[in-house]
Amino acid sequence: MAEEAKKKDRGLWFREMKSELKKVVWPNKKTVIKNTGTVLLCSAVIGAFIWAFDFVAVSAVQMILNVFGA
Repeated sequence: MAEEAKKKDRGLWFREMKSELKKVVWPNKKTVIKNTGTVLLCSAVIGAFIWAFDFVAVSAVQMILNVFGA
């Protein structure tokens, strides 16, 4: 009896999911390309900031170690 209820619940869930996916407004190609470019640009800028901070931090640690002769 419990198995039948689980199967009915699963079937209902899939039907509801299919119904909801029909309501989704999918973006057009131009929007996808624009958003992809924005994500790539932001990722590159953030990566450059992380690289610069890492370079400065490593240089500072090396300078401190050189000063104290370690």
